[in-house]
Amino acid sequence: MRVMTKSALRLLAVPLAVLGLLFGTAAPASAHAALVGSDPAQGSVVKTAPAQVRLTFSEGVLLSRDAIRVLGPDGERAETGDANDGGRGNTTAAVALRPGLGNGTYTVAWKAVSADSHPVAGAFTFSIGAPSKTSVALPTQEVGGGAVGALYDIARYAAYLGFALLVGAAFFIGVCWPDGARTRPMRRLVATGWATMVAATILLLMLRAPYANGGTLGDAFDLGGVRDVLDTRPGAALLSRLLLLAAGAVFIAVLFGSWAKREDPVERQDLAWGLAIGGTVVSVGLAATWAMAEHASVGIQASVAMPVDIVHLLAVAVWLGGLTALLAALWSGQRVERATVQRFSKIAFGAVVTLVVTGVYQSWRQLGSWDALVSTGYGQLLLVKVGLVIVLVELAWLSRRWTARLGEAAVRGRAVAVAQPVAAGRKGAGGGGGDASERAGQLARQEAALAKERARKERDGDAERTGLRKSVLAEVAVAVVVLAVTTLLTGTQPGRAAEEGAAQQASAPVAEVPEPLDVRIPFDTGGTDGKGEAEVTMDPGGIAENELHLLVTSPDGRAFDVPEVQISFTLKSKKIGPIPVTLGKVDTGHWSAANVQIPVPGEWTIAVTVRTSDIDQVTRTKVVKIGS
Repeated sequence: MRVMTKSALRLLAVPLAVLGLLFGTAAPASAHAALVGSDPAQGSVVKTAPAQVRLTFSEGVLLSRDAIRVLGPDGERAETGDANDGGRGNTTAAVALRPGLGNGTYTVAWKAVSADSHPVAGAFTFSIGAPSKTSVALPTQEVGGGAVGALYDIARYAAYLGFALLVGAAFFIGVCWPDGARTRPMRRLVATGWATMVAATILLLMLRAPYANGGTLGDAFDLGGVRDVLDTRPGAALLSRLLLLAAGAVFIAVLFGSWAKREDPVERQDLAWGLAIGGTVVSVGLAATWAMAEHASVGIQASVAMPVDIVHLLAVAVWLGGLTALLAALWSGQRVERATVQRFSKIAFGAVVTLVVTGVYQSWRQLGSWDALVSTGYGQLLLVKVGLVIVLVELAWLSRRWTARLGEAAVRGRAVAVAQPVAAGRKGAGGGGGDASERAGQLARQEAALAKERARKERDGDAERTGLRKSVLAEVAVAVVVLAVTTLLTGTQPGRAAEEGAAQQASAPVAEVPEPLDVRIPFDTGGTDGKGEAEVTMDPGGIAENELHLLVTSPDGRAFDVPEVQISFTLKSKKIGPIPVTLGKVDTGHWSAANVQIPVPGEWTIAVTVRTSDIDQVTRTKVVKIGS
């Protein structure tokens, strides 16, 4: 085990060194779209109502119905019509607002589909005139979430798994074990991979619209939504995948039909060339349906990243699918020659090296910094994947050791040979009629059962074969988990985009609803009952419209009337005012005024004048901060 650990570390040392070099020289880029700006800006206060709301994204986005909703303080819709492309390569989106919007805080809820096919959504607020209290009920179903999101992720995983089984098992048969084309386990494995991909792709097409728009499972049966999906890049990729799978069905039919049954070596070799060309085209095309619509298609060096992603996916399929095919052959007791196992062992080693090299490049594109490894969900998932890959490398070296110890007798497996007993039964059947035929059938079934039992005992009694089978089983189990983590990675916002979005949110001002103003100003007019206190409250206590109340109380806290009370506001720093406020009597000692306009924020001086008799009057002031 120590030798294997050192070998694995040597295998990973160079890629990790390259990873450090790449992270040290990384340039900024995005994958999932991040909101990087808006007009009006997040948390801003504008004096007059804007004509539209415009959003700016880090990459091109695809808009859907209700892509941008603007909700007023009362929750009513403030936009008119659907969002439209604002230009600049689909990186901006805009929606018009209704004319005559009142003052207060407005909530902008948006959703879009990134250029890499993943839905994104968010919300922010801005205010007209002054911030206000708002009560906006946003839908609880988010894009890409809920039951639709869970089922969509399952279908994505199934598509990856089906691809690995289809391509990897077919490659294993064609390159490592041609005789496997005549066995039932290999036919079932390849057919299962093909059927899984077809079912998963159809399900992804149906779920794509509700997944991107935040719909329900019932929306998956909306044919209009499916038609809309086909006009998008993700939809085109899924449709292309179905067409390629149709071609793949022809490949499978030839592989297990004409090619498997050919006895003439020359004819079989000629047909093998056709299968190799056709299989390569189908395999590369299927891998390209992911590369053309997901992370590799956007961000920096997309023209390089897409081919690298195709190679990465093919290496995954060759390794995982080949391992599964080898495990199925070993477990079923099929005849597997020593050369077959050794040939696949070398190919698997090359696939691992390819996975590490292409994975390093992909990590650099999606992360860009060491900090993103621990500060983002994408980076944390990537660390989990790296750890699992290291375990896989250890298991691969263990399998290689078992392979080296195999002898011809150990891997020959069982040979089901019932020809002689059946022939004997048939010879006796010549003069026995129906009874002899039935007897021959019974003998054949008994010989088959005995041969199967002998193969099981031989399989379980061969230490080298058993060790290889167990190590390959462990490899397959860990590889399936790696595939699940990879599926999660493809649906997680990459570290670069997550950091860009966090930076944009951190730099944006936060809209705050001001606390109501409450000021107590004592007074003494000098006359009889001339002492007291004027309490001034103003809600919401910000600029623009406010509701003002003034309460006059005696020293013992009782409200009492005075002949006259006045109030005004002055902003000395900008030479604004005094701005008088007309008060209306509400109750004993209580006056109020609605729609009190405070034009700009600042240090305002409140002046309260109280007259308690015809000749007793006093004015008192207090400086307060109004607005930001």
